[in-house]
Amino acid sequence: MTLLRLVVVLMVTAFAATGPALSQATLGDDAPLRFGRFEAEGQARYGVLSVGGVHELDRSFLDPAAQVTGRVFPLDGLKLLPPVVPSKIIGIALNYPDNPPLPDKAGPGPGYFAKLPSALIGEGGDIVPPADSTNLNYEGEMVVVIGKQARKVSPKEALDYVFGVTAGNDVTERGYPFSPLQVLRAKGSDSFAPLGPWIVPGLLYDDLRLTTRLNGEVVQSARTSRMIKKVAAIVSDLSQQFTLEPGDLIFTGTPGKTRAMKPGDVIEVELDGVGVLRNQVGGKGQ
Repeated sequence: MTLLRLVVVLMVTAFAATGPALSQATLGDDAPLRFGRFEAEGQARYGVLSVGGVHELDRSFLDPAAQVTGRVFPLDGLKLLPPVVPSKIIGIALNYPDNPPLPDKAGPGPGYFAKLPSALIGEGGDIVPPADSTNLNYEGEMVVVIGKQARKVSPKEALDYVFGVTAGNDVTERGYPFSPLQVLRAKGSDSFAPLGPWIVPGLLYDDLRLTTRLNGEVVQSARTSRMIKKVAAIVSDLSQQFTLEPGDLIFTGTPGKTRAMKPGDVIEVELDGVGVLRNQVGGKGQ
């Protein structure tokens, strides 16, 4: 089922539904569909947040054959999972003009690095500092989700390979030596890639408001229009060297400076049209 046809099916389902529906004041009459994963009855499932709740899909929404099953789960109390299962996660460094230079003078940005899929946690999951953590930082970011295999695509066609965007937190342990031999520890440890809550297609990816709050205080606020490399250029550049697969993630960079988090802190990353990704910092080495 194509994305367009899926939208039509969900609209028909919403009009035909009886009983309580998710408030239009919550979603908005013209709200885009939000795609994600959730846990129900002990199983991970794919779904679409629309009128009435989360509509279950029979497979990943990245699969053109995906269909709604007819089951709808209330959003309240639903455990949300990272919205995709990627084969790879690539991060963009120094992609905002107000980023500080790296201590080791790694060269002008933007640059690239990798995070591990095992670092993913979803909305509400705990960020767990390593036992030797001394300077664990948040990095609120817009994250691009690849929708179909991309290999050596041009900037002009690159957006055709993007399914949508979501909010992410590129958690970084700055207490580790920030060198090529240590960057995977600093960026890819377990729980260092909070993601979600939803993936939203069709937004103006290069002009969204990105806001990060630490314990309710705004600590980052910028529009993605300030990115040095925009989404099409990023996808095209990466595809020249790496085959991007459906579900792969690209963390597009964090604005400004960051600061340390401590156990008990609550970090929120909000992206226009997507929602709020909220996580708490747990105890060390849990």
